[in-house]
Amino acid sequence: MHASRKTMAKGFTLVEILIVVVILGILAAIVVPQFTNAANDARDGNVATQVSTIESQLELWAAQNNGSYADLATAGETFADLVTGGYFKDLPVNPYTGASTIVANTTFDDADPSITLFTVANSTDGWVYDAGSGNIAAIVP
Repeated sequence: MHASRKTMAKGFTLVEILIVVVILGILAAIVVPQFTNAANDARDGNVATQVSTIESQLELWAAQNNGSYADLATAGETFADLVTGGYFKDLPVNPYTGASTIVANTTFDDADPSITLFTVANSTDGWVYDAGSGNIAAIVP
């Protein structure tokens, strides 16, 4: 006589696999937006720190140059001149546009001169600067 053995299949059932996939999908839907917000928050913090540093160095420039701010946005001084002069270690790069270029602007809100972000549609420039007040802001396209 031949004895038959019952063989049990080892592994997961389709239902078990589907439950795990659904749970992973739910967790991913919760976690991914938090990483996106963290990247934006880090970029905003980077800009705020750079603006503060740039303004401090522009104040130092003004103190050493008869109280007038560097004329960064026109034919005067540039960020490169401030690097050469030892005011900056390297050119400040806007993390939103990846640029170090500067454009002149005198439309800063007098009620809030500490504007950090300046929205300009389709801009590839890095910074907006007002040589009269020394205010600078990062351009956000």
